Amino acid sequence: MRRAVGWLVAFSLGLGVYVRRCPSTASAVQGEVEDSRRNAIVRAVEEAKPAVVSISATRIEEYVVVDPFEWFFPELRRFRRRIRRESPPWMGSGFIVSPEGYIWTNEHVVRGADKIVVHLPDGREFKAKLVGTDESSDIAVLKIKGRDLPYVKLGNSDEVIVGEWAIAIGNPFGDIIKGEPTVTVGVVSATGRNFGVQSGRVYRNMIQTDAAINRGNSGGPLVNSLGEVIGINTFIYTGSKWEIGSIGIGFAIPINKAKRVARELVEYGRVRPFWTGISIQDISDPALAEALGLERPEGVLITEVEPGSPGDKVGLRPKDVIISVNGQPVHNTKEVRSAFADGMVGDVYELEVIRFGKRLKFELKLEEARR
Repeated sequence: MRRAVGWLVAFSLGLGVYVRRCPSTASAVQGEVEDSRRNAIVRAVEEAKPAVVSISATRIEEYVVVDPFEWFFPELRRFRRRIRRESPPWMGSGFIVSPEGYIWTNEHVVRGADKIVVHLPDGREFKAKLVGTDESSDIAVLKIKGRDLPYVKLGNSDEVIVGEWAIAIGNPFGDIIKGEPTVTVGVVSATGRNFGVQSGRVYRNMIQTDAAINRGNSGGPLVNSLGEVIGINTFIYTGSKWEIGSIGIGFAIPINKAKRVARELVEYGRVRPFWTGISIQDISDPALAEALGLERPEGVLITEVEPGSPGDKVGLRPKDVIISVNGQPVHNTKEVRSAFADGMVGDVYELEVIRFGKRLKFELKLEEARR
């Protein structure tokens, strides 16, 4: 027994010496470890991070210094001093989407700003031009001029899978710590989250994630494990107030919606308001429902159709009752307006209506609102 143990010890020691003396074996083991470290998350971050920027926005105020002697000597007014003062900058994040220097971020990051400065992870700094903003969708487009600008790869938010990796990239430190942005990792917790109108903004079909999103991260990208941007990180939920501290529930605007809004902002400088030309009201009176050929009060009544409007062109008429929009049943005017909340000029909506007991379908194309 002792002889067997001795042979085993000698063999183990000999094997250790052999491994130490064999560089190819050691390097192979180290290579396997390095390969395991460079997983999909690391590669995705390396692809997207160079194009994630920090945004510094300031408001410039101008005021006049009044000399009290002006009460006695009015001619002194022409010597009044005008002073320009910049407000303390507020910070956010964004990401470059094209080699031409277009940057997408949140509208609330740059709202009211007179001067916008963009900082790249490679240390470069640019003054940014505000191309356009849309308060309703909380999306803004900036533009910088520079050479060899990195840019992200945009994904398809319609293909997002609940449970897949989600990577939030942004700069929660602002000017305190400059350089590369911060990376947090989680999963896509849910999709299609609707919050209705919040402070004048319509947050619909939001992507929910548990990747930490903190102040300063607003406007940064939410990235999948392929390195594709699937959303714009926008706000967190704490259960009481907005944007107080992260508890692991964050929301991002789907990138497909951002594509549509950004296209409008680049081409027109704004999101053009659309027009349907129809007026609607709830049906709550059983007598009215019976007069319209309905078994019970349901749906939404069209009360007026403007001549020459999109509704008129497709054949909608007063007294038609809308029962579904794009295949989704609607029961009141709130649901109809919610269904059209993400609409943009050129979109086509399928309406199903009841016209005195007969079901009809119409394809309503949204047109730009008349001024």
